[in-house]
Amino acid sequence: MSTPVHRTPSRPSARVLPQARQHQGGSRTGTPSLMAPDHPLLAIQSSLGNRAAIAAVQRAGENAQGEKPAGAAPPPARKSYRDRIAAILDKLKKNLELIDTFVKGVHVPANAGFAQQASATASDGLKHSTGASGTAAASENLVTEAAGAVLSGKEAVKARKDATKHKDGAAFHTADKKANSKTADAVIGAAGAGNYVLGIAKELTKAQMAAHAATASEASGIGSGVVGAVKGARAATRVGLTARKYRALKKLERHDRTDEGAMARLNRARLDAEAAADDAYVALDGHWDHESEERMARVSDAIDAAWAATGAARDAATDIRRAEDANTMNTVHGYALGKQRNKLGKQAFTAVGESTKAAGGIVTAVAATAGGAGLASNPVGWGLAAGAAGLILGVTAYKAGRAGMKRYEGARHPERWSADETPAAPASRPDALKEALKFWKKVENGERQAMARKIYGLAAGTEIDGSGGTSAAMRDSARALLVALKAGPSHHRQTPEEWADSLNDPAKSAAWVKEIAEQLSSA
Repeated sequence: MSTPVHRTPSRPSARVLPQARQHQGGSRTGTPSLMAPDHPLLAIQSSLGNRAAIAAVQRAGENAQGEKPAGAAPPPARKSYRDRIAAILDKLKKNLELIDTFVKGVHVPANAGFAQQASATASDGLKHSTGASGTAAASENLVTEAAGAVLSGKEAVKARKDATKHKDGAAFHTADKKANSKTADAVIGAAGAGNYVLGIAKELTKAQMAAHAATASEASGIGSGVVGAVKGARAATRVGLTARKYRALKKLERHDRTDEGAMARLNRARLDAEAAADDAYVALDGHWDHESEERMARVSDAIDAAWAATGAARDAATDIRRAEDANTMNTVHGYALGKQRNKLGKQAFTAVGESTKAAGGIVTAVAATAGGAGLASNPVGWGLAAGAAGLILGVTAYKAGRAGMKRYEGARHPERWSADETPAAPASRPDALKEALKFWKKVENGERQAMARKIYGLAAGTEIDGSGGTSAAMRDSARALLVALKAGPSHHRQTPEEWADSLNDPAKSAAWVKEIAEQLSSA
């Protein structure tokens, strides 16, 4: 018998072959090989023909790691007094805001209308009643604004400490942005509280029919005008910043979606390729066990066939992964654009509403200077107050309605956006409605957080679970999206290399998801 010729194809070693098929599905040859331990192809056969056993061992290992002795978990750390006070203020503010929205959107313009009627009819009794009513409304506004200013100040201090602690990266940018925003909120809230003090003085002088009512009305009008102008200017600035972010997102290439029919064909091709690979390894076993002079030649040909089938299956799996990533990228890109459009609309309405309120304050001051009774006796001022209240009330109602719907969806369909592999059981309709009405609760696992996780999964490096199979081109597209969302290296005070390394650091994954969710926000 002639000595068989050993081929030297450029074929990976047996250690590489399992990696080529590790992303594939179940195998038709999932039983262990019956070959002898010293079989030359034992490594290939055992690794490539026994994927079900390997998966079972991996699952068993994960379950074993997940099992912890009872009482092993450390008890939750007790909240500091500062955190407890902040939590109380936050809940108080959210409860007060519900009343405050009604007062500003309904009570104040209605009261101004009655005050205008009282002035037109010279009814002292109605003037006294509207003055008392206005005092109560301004007092409620003062309490709400003061609570919000204190809470914003505390949150600004905490966020500034976090930013100083992190110094750079995603966690730094999230904290730094919050610190700046909350500082501005605290300053504007303090100014608003001072304005409501002037408003109380104005309403008290009207109620008591004091001689210096015009002076108080003038001071209150000036204060209202200044605060409204500041809030309107801030909202207008946000409109400009949001428009810039929206344009940056629009410039990015939008990946085309792969329809369901094409995805089904790709999946069918993958299954066929895997079946062909399984058949090739079964044939390889048969040739090895068959005693004949052509045994080694047949085994060599069978190895070539098995490797080719494995490569086809790997290529089919890669095609599916690329199509899925492109669909995901299309989805998150469209979502980011939609959120910025919503933010543009809300900030534009807020800017117009606050500017209108500022105009109403100016009319109040002018009317008081001219010797009138200010906003209470001026139809123009009353109309401006009603228009401003309507715009601001509309934005607030929209925000509250959206938040309630998100809480309802989170309770009713927890599996839709949950970050856990085993989400909580769906709540009944009555329980979900109760959850929707809890206006003081934030949405923790909503659509925005799920989209942030998807963007991070595409932009993350190869060291992050589930991101190793992302193509370099898709990863670059996702990172370009992060830059457009103002989460790039310059915003994080990092070089491009440091920024890329942070995306590939598992310890920073949570901070990245939080950062992306903040940048997607339309608040």
